[in-house]
Amino acid sequence: MALFYVPNLASGNVLPEEESQHAVKVLRLQIGDEIVVVDGAGGYYKAQITNPHPKHCDFEIIETQTGFGKRDYKLHIAIAPTKNIERIEWFIEKATEIGIDEITPIISRFSERKNVKEERLEKIIISASKQSVKAYFPKLNPLCMFDELMKKHHASQKFIAHCYEEDKKLLQNEMKKSSDILILIGPEGDFSKEEVQKAISLGFVPVSLGNSRLRTETAGVVVCNTVAIVNQF
Repeated sequence: MALFYVPNLASGNVLPEEESQHAVKVLRLQIGDEIVVVDGAGGYYKAQITNPHPKHCDFEIIETQTGFGKRDYKLHIAIAPTKNIERIEWFIEKATEIGIDEITPIISRFSERKNVKEERLEKIIISASKQSVKAYFPKLNPLCMFDELMKKHHASQKFIAHCYEEDKKLLQNEMKKSSDILILIGPEGDFSKEEVQKAISLGFVPVSLGNSRLRTETAGVVVCNTVAIVNQF
């Protein structure tokens, strides 16, 4: 069954123009055909097409589920955008598919990329959420500086992943199930030692993601998968 995203269901049961065109022109849906509509905030609706117009396709809701796919934990990853933007786009796609609640692109001392196209990243989130049948879409925060994030972070568990040789424990052995987690992942050149120490002084726990030295985007995906597995068992 085809799935469509309608962020403002309160304003009417109409697919946005891009979704309408896909439904009518590509999928050739007709009156009476069943679809699934999600609102990105936990709403999952089974519906039927009532007016297959390519610019404003109307539908009627026949079944409603709220809190669809709701998890008992929250994951927020603050990650430095990679020099090759396609790598961070890949991370956002895969993290969304696995399960993540909030993403904050950050700029740290050794960052090579200091800008992102938020509109492009939002489209990737929407596409990946639909692909993986998510009713909750991750929140993408504006790009911010490392020090700025240090002033406004909120989480019951806070971690920083880095590659320096010091006493670190595996993430899965440090995190608690069913909790609110924030984890920091640095750029290709890692966080500076000063940034690591600042985070630790503010309550962040230094963690390892395993024996291999991982690319930034790979580390982000490993975190998502680790958190998901720990909360499943």
